[in-house]
Amino acid sequence: MSTCRQYHNKLSREDYFKKIVIESLDLDEERLTALDHLEGQKRKGERAYNKRVKPKSFVVGDLVWKASLPIGHKDRRFGKWSPNWEGPFIVTTKLTGGAYVLENIDGEEHERAINGQFLKKYVPRC
Repeated sequence: MSTCRQYHNKLSREDYFKKIVIESLDLDEERLTALDHLEGQKRKGERAYNKRVKPKSFVVGDLVWKASLPIGHKDRRFGKWSPNWEGPFIVTTKLTGGAYVLENIDGEEHERAINGQFLKKYVPRC
């Protein structure tokens, strides 16, 4: 018989129960510590990511290019020379969460709002 088992056999029921409760509380404490560590690592990764991300924001009246969606979809006529951007469009409304409502230069409103990550500033050339 192992020494651990002999030790458990010598304990009374109450003492054994108390030791098990204390051990389970220690385990909960370790789990909470691990959770705190995991959340810290997540925040650290978020900070590193956000250092490189440049937020885009547009105001009503800005001229913008819109990404050809769905991304990666190419027009068969042009193949790999398909345009990646469409436009220019005019920003008519800024919605919450970084979405924008656009309209053509002709004044036709785009059918749905588009996320700002799929837009870029239009700079007219000479």
